[in-house]
Amino acid sequence: MKILVFGGSGKIGSAVAWDLVKDKEITGVGLVGRNKGTLEKVKNWIGSDKVHVHILDINDKQATMDLMREYDVGALALPNRKTSYKVVHTAIEAGLHIVDTIEEFHRTPDAYEIEGLEIPKEMSLEEYGEWLHSRAVENNVTFVDGMGFAPGLSNVTLGEGIRKIDEAEKAVARVGGIPSKEAAQRHPLRYMITWAFEHVLREYMIKLKVIKGGKIVDVDAATELEPFRFDKFGKDEELVCAITPGMPSFLFTRSQLKEFAEKTVRWPGHWQGVHTLKECGMLDIEPVDFKGSKIVPREFLLSIITPRLVPGKGETDVCVMYNTLIGKKDGKKVKIEYYMWDEPREPKEISAMMRVTGFPLAITAAMIAKGKITEKGIVAPEDAIKGDLYTEFMDELKRRQIDILEVFETIE
Repeated sequence: MKILVFGGSGKIGSAVAWDLVKDKEITGVGLVGRNKGTLEKVKNWIGSDKVHVHILDINDKQATMDLMREYDVGALALPNRKTSYKVVHTAIEAGLHIVDTIEEFHRTPDAYEIEGLEIPKEMSLEEYGEWLHSRAVENNVTFVDGMGFAPGLSNVTLGEGIRKIDEAEKAVARVGGIPSKEAAQRHPLRYMITWAFEHVLREYMIKLKVIKGGKIVDVDAATELEPFRFDKFGKDEELVCAITPGMPSFLFTRSQLKEFAEKTVRWPGHWQGVHTLKECGMLDIEPVDFKGSKIVPREFLLSIITPRLVPGKGETDVCVMYNTLIGKKDGKKVKIEYYMWDEPREPKEISAMMRVTGFPLAITAAMIAKGKITEKGIVAPEDAIKGDLYTEFMDELKRRQIDILEVFETIE
């Protein structure tokens, strides 16, 4: 079995490849990118003869399809919609099974700030999403969409919780990558880059859909701030979360919910800083006049703030998850909560965000390659990982020292 990693020179892609080579049943792992030097650096760091470097321009459709046909599954860890959709489209036509980290449910593409997504001329955005699903079914392709941390672990855990009860009423996922408490004090916004920061800022600005009162409604991102205390795994920390677009598949796969939202976790003070930037127009993408030139405020901000958010020597990150499901079981009101607090382990080059995003992606790619996930077309994580496969998935996480605590209680 051979797995092809797109974005193989990036942080998440390199973590995926590092994990995959440890599986005895995986015979080859391909790293795809445009820069030979960075790909070779990742290959040397992994130190396995299973790794193969492929220099590729994904705009060359024929060359991309030819490479895809040498592999069994593609794992996508790409930074934006333009590249992700392009590779997804090509993979489906090539008949390559795929698993992707991108957070939207491709059958209903996100209409805001589409990051250069190229839509076929004869289709609308909505039609294109449905076409991808139909085409994948026709070509016998399994496409698990949105597998990583959030989306991914958040979907899988809440999906399992819903299967355990008779009636699900409310689900809230609270997830996020943050600096260690010590590192947070040294960076603006009490934040440190663990993911494509331009993409993070997009998620702070767009409108997104949630479920309120049993109806799907639009809300502004970075609103509905919720402070909470995380007191599991020997921790005792005050954190704050706000609504962001992280699990849109739930709007369709779990539409029975009366309330649903995904929220991003940050240290106190972060969201107030973000709101100030928004109010000042610094996160806008419409060009403005500046001394006779046109500049994009968000691009200008990124140029200034990004160097200040890069992790310093010895600085580490934390990934936090606190998900809540409320519903009924045997006529009684119940609550199920899922907790995770993950920090870097050996090797130190792999951050917490690389672990909790890359490892679930790798596990799922291997499951597809081994024929354990067989649904065709676009499959959301909450529908792909279920039953015995959920138990196996959680066991695989535990083997990688990613521990998720489930707490089930009756509340009336």
